Amino acid sequence: MTQKKTIIGRLESIELPELGIKNLQARVDTGAETSSLHVDNIEKLIIKGLQCVSFDLHPDSHNVKRIEKCHAPISDIRRIKSSNGTSELRYVIVTSVALGKEKWSIEITLTDRSDMSYLMLFGREAIGSRFLIDPSQVFLGSKSNLVG
Repeated sequence: MTQKKTIIGRLESIELPELGIKNLQARVDTGAETSSLHVDNIEKLIIKGLQCVSFDLHPDSHNVKRIEKCHAPISDIRRIKSSNGTSELRYVIVTSVALGKEKWSIEITLTDRSDMSYLMLFGREAIGSRFLIDPSQVFLGSKSNLVG
């Protein structure tokens, strides 16, 4: 039996409900293993005995003055190699993501993506086997695009 899969485009509008973020434009990138999110003012702290990270998120790339202050438990700290060949240590958080009718948990690395066009990179680990990608299209995830 073949599983029906939703087709998504190269850009999608996602939600990060645990962080209180809606309509965040993310670039779908199968070349990136882990998803990454542009944040500022990263600080490590302890909340109820857990190692956490606090950060500022700008969910609207057209209004950079809008800031959401977020925090999440630290899942890991990893050395990540970026597309320009440099590597850096990044905090990794696990949080829920919603795209269309689906909601699941993903890993996200926190970094400075201010020189990039999109605040979030949606990597292949997050996409998994849930979706098929049509790189010629954008914002298909909220529509009913089932195949299979």
